[in-house]
Amino acid sequence: MDSTLVPSLVTLVSDLGFPVVMVLYLLFRFEKRITALAQSIDRLKEAVSQEK
Repeated sequence: MDSTLVPSLVTLVSDLGFPVVMVLYLLFRFEKRITALAQSIDRLKEAVSQEK
């Protein structure tokens, strides 16, 4: 871990509060998964439409 990351995280938690920091972390983390799922759904739609 970067030596400046931990103090920055501690500052964020103390300023904003633990629940807010956790929500932001989870939103950024799940955004990648949601994007990948959307791409998979699009590919699935194309495959199904080609089968018809």
